[in-house]
Amino acid sequence: MVAQSRSTNTAGAAENDVREKFWRTAKKAARQVPFMDEVVAAYYCALDRNTPLRAKAVLLAALGYFVLPADTIPDVILGLGFTDDIAVLTAAITAMRAHMTPAHRLAAKEALDRD
Repeated sequence: MVAQSRSTNTAGAAENDVREKFWRTAKKAARQVPFMDEVVAAYYCALDRNTPLRAKAVLLAALGYFVLPADTIPDVILGLGFTDDIAVLTAAITAMRAHMTPAHRLAAKEALDRD
């Protein structure tokens, strides 16, 4: 029982960490990624319990690549930094577009309008 409680706490902390990294990176990339609304919609789609596991896996892998500091092209290089991220995100979003609902897009619009 204690081990299960610890793993639940650890999972919750990891989820919060990922969420924080996503939003920090999204804010940095907003001017360089022309389809940021679709990236945020993909984020909401990946978190939706109704999204199929395969779609979640593809989207989370692409979003993970987007937020991780280890990149093929470092994000701090002006003009080039997010090009590899854009390619990965474009492929994932295009492949999983059928799973992204109007509700995901509305949540993305509202989130981006807040910032």
